[in-house]
Amino acid sequence: MHGNPMPDSYVYVTEEGVTRHYSDGSVEALAWEDVVEVRVVTEAGEDVLYILLDRDGEGCVVPRSATDATFLARLRYLPDFDLDRLALAADSAHDGVVVVWRSPDPPSALPDLEYD
Repeated sequence: MHGNPMPDSYVYVTEEGVTRHYSDGSVEALAWEDVVEVRVVTEAGEDVLYILLDRDGEGCVVPRSATDATFLARLRYLPDFDLDRLALAADSAHDGVVVVWRSPDPPSALPDLEYD
């Protein structure tokens, strides 16, 4: 049988939040109202990752390849979210992690996370 291979994950964006379903059955989900930070992870030769975090440092990893206009439009509802800053970070030639948005009322500190 020929066809497209199964993707590693699916991302669903709704008015309530974002959910990523992995091929191994695991799920990451975060309600928009719980998002307190948005990070962009870039690494040469890899897909850009958008990391949405809640107050406990838990969240949802969204590959740029899985985003669409709905995801970007929904990010604009975060207070003072700057889509230009997001685009600059995502298109950066430098490998690393950039915080592109924090809630006006963020937690005292979010943990540094390891990315695979």
